[in-house]
Amino acid sequence: MSAPFRFPRFFVTTPAPCPYLTGKTERKVFTELSGPHASDLNDALGRIGFRRSQNVAYRPSCLDCTACVSVRVVAGEFQPSATQRRVLRRNADLEVSACKAWATEEQYQLLRRYLRARHPDGGMVEMDEHDFSDMVEQSPVKTYVIEYREPSTDGRPGRLVGACLTDHQSDGLSMIYSFFEPDDDRRAGLGTFIILDHIVRAARASLPYVYLGYWVEESRRMAYKSRFRPLEKLGPGGWRRFDPEQRELPLA
Repeated sequence: MSAPFRFPRFFVTTPAPCPYLTGKTERKVFTELSGPHASDLNDALGRIGFRRSQNVAYRPSCLDCTACVSVRVVAGEFQPSATQRRVLRRNADLEVSACKAWATEEQYQLLRRYLRARHPDGGMVEMDEHDFSDMVEQSPVKTYVIEYREPSTDGRPGRLVGACLTDHQSDGLSMIYSFFEPDDDRRAGLGTFIILDHIVRAARASLPYVYLGYWVEESRRMAYKSRFRPLEKLGPGGWRRFDPEQRELPLA
């Protein structure tokens, strides 16, 4: 007999400085993901804008701001732009593998280089090996680390240049966190390539969406998410397709 479903209990964090908008504070609502129904709960919460971090699902719940908007790419209809096609060609030789969610020293060192170069003032820059292992391995749902390596040589794996912690949900792939070699001119556009690869993977698996997390219009750090179209955003009326340059598209 299967265990009965229990409605989750939600909690709210204390306000903290917003990492995206200067002068703003952030507050989150969250719940624990545990038990035999953790995957179903994560799927349901993902469809209403929650994100997963280890065994917790959370979403912004700020009193005076609604700038954080959940966005997802419609994988089956995606057509890469000319720039994105160049990124695909430039990195076509990379060997991609979906690995079990198990942290490695190689992944951790790549993350450290990425954080120091791209987010030196961010909260994750002080993450140690134990923190990284928890981020990768403490998952109650179906999770992978997608690795991106240069071509193998004489049977030895090539250099790891990118990775993404990814959840496999019932309606798509949720990109929890990606990181990559930050200072390699030969591999320009690695972050874009990782997203493009996820879109291809989702379409091949007949999964309709790739969840990109939150998009903040006024944050330059989030601008890249608007380049993957068709894009949908979550609002009071549910998910709607929109063009960031035209604000919003009408319902089909």
